[in-house]
Amino acid sequence: MDIATIIGVILGVIAVVGAMVFKGANPAVLINPAAVLIIFVGTFAAILNAFPMKDIKKIPALLKMIFTERQVYDIREIIDMIVDIASQARREGLLSLEQRIDEISDPFIRKGLQLIVDGQDEEFVREYMEMDIINMQDRHNTGAQIFSQAGTYAPTLGVLGAVIGLIGALGHMDDIEILGNAIAAAFVATLFGIFTGYVLWHPFANKLRRKSQEEIYIKTMALEGILSIQRGNSPVVIKEKMLIFLPPDLREMAEGTDQNA
Repeated sequence: MDIATIIGVILGVIAVVGAMVFKGANPAVLINPAAVLIIFVGTFAAILNAFPMKDIKKIPALLKMIFTERQVYDIREIIDMIVDIASQARREGLLSLEQRIDEISDPFIRKGLQLIVDGQDEEFVREYMEMDIINMQDRHNTGAQIFSQAGTYAPTLGVLGAVIGLIGALGHMDDIEILGNAIAAAFVATLFGIFTGYVLWHPFANKLRRKSQEEIYIKTMALEGILSIQRGNSPVVIKEKMLIFLPPDLREMAEGTDQNA
């Protein structure tokens, strides 16, 4: 589980409910079916209008990605593997890697090695693999955009919910107590809209982009390693080249492989 996301959601709820208690507002007013309907159903309706169904179907998988600590790639394992493959290629030649390719589970690295074993030139391999990374980034950006758009729609729908509630409240001008309760309930939709927009949907979109960027870093690193194998660079040089493409935090993690070298 992604502990940061879970803690963030819980703290967000606690902050809102706690603030209401301290201000003397009854948290029970949050149990408002009309507000839930206008915000959650309305936001989903807006998303349906904004994106094709093939993108909408990805929402459950995107939520799973947000709430789970998905370790797609083990940086140390990738560096060790590519350095080992480079050593084999220098000793036995590129064609010796053909049987090794079947042992690699990652399709990106497997495809890159297959291209160089097949004798494709460096420019073709780079263009092909970079296009694969770009396509992956586009897919990830679409997922993040779904939540980013939801974060834009929800606060506005909150205002719409408040307007609808006030229209209903104005029908009770003759009873001050009912009028007051109706006005309070009207603004629950605004609260839900702002909360979901800026505590859930926009942050979720940012987390998806961050996880995508980490995957791009690692794939770019692996690509440089594959191209260096094709050039016949030494394993030490290949490792140094791969590390350059990582941000400082991931680079420090990867450099831990020196202890096992």
